[in-house]
Amino acid sequence: MARFVIAPHMRLQEWVAEGKGYFAAEGLEYEFRDEILSKDGKKHDLGDRIGAYQTFEKGRQTDVSCACHWTVNVAASNGRGKLYADAYSVSPAGVFVPPESPIREPADLAGVPISVGYQSGSHYSTIQALEQYLKPAEIRLSFADGLLFKRMELLIDRQIPAASLFSGPYYFMEQLGFRKVIDSTFMMASMITGEPDPEDVRKYFRALRRAQRDIDLRPELYTHYYKKEFPLRFLDQMDTRRWGPGERIVFEPYTKDVFEESFEWIAQHGIFPHGQMGAGNYEEAVVSLAAK
Repeated sequence: MARFVIAPHMRLQEWVAEGKGYFAAEGLEYEFRDEILSKDGKKHDLGDRIGAYQTFEKGRQTDVSCACHWTVNVAASNGRGKLYADAYSVSPAGVFVPPESPIREPADLAGVPISVGYQSGSHYSTIQALEQYLKPAEIRLSFADGLLFKRMELLIDRQIPAASLFSGPYYFMEQLGFRKVIDSTFMMASMITGEPDPEDVRKYFRALRRAQRDIDLRPELYTHYYKKEFPLRFLDQMDTRRWGPGERIVFEPYTKDVFEESFEWIAQHGIFPHGQMGAGNYEEAVVSLAAK
């Protein structure tokens, strides 16, 4: 029988579940596979307009993977996998600028290039946050600066004026004294790829649920796991004792209403070219493995 393939996703839960033996306790035969992570950051330098959706198009080699719920909606609607409807997660995120930057208020970001991941959570959430302050033509997003760690490095090196960051980089920026101009929290969803054994999927999420409870109870015991995924050049600077728990998994249904409202928002904002969003049919795009 094939082993269940798990890819860490720049969050704590998988590391905690493995470290405390929760996957093994569930009887899950699994392996960790480095799909989008890289200690030297090279996998995060994907080039202009290559982001989370494009990795689904290419084909992720894991049984369950994660991305922002907007992209998972569209990818599932285009047959790239099934959105797992029995849980979702919420990640703190924000737009950061260097401490010496003259940008202090959201309105100051008008016309300023903000580095985000193309068709990724930072893309959508930055628009959601800033459209409260700016006209659409004033929101200038840059897609040329790679995924999460790459744009974090560019911001630290003062090669870009602003970037949307989440997870460990969010806390690292705060530690280094970078200014958070606005929060842009967003939801993530899980995608089931191929045909894994449904019971293996249940085991995986049961282990994550135990890990989430542990993180909720004693987050300071587990923030050191952020070091598992950061570029090597920053490890000596990181004081993860000061960092928060980041993304939180919510074990509640990702409902049809949420799916349809999110799908409509994507269409209204023209994130995907006309005709490339798929059918948007909730029943066809999702899978639920919860007991009926």
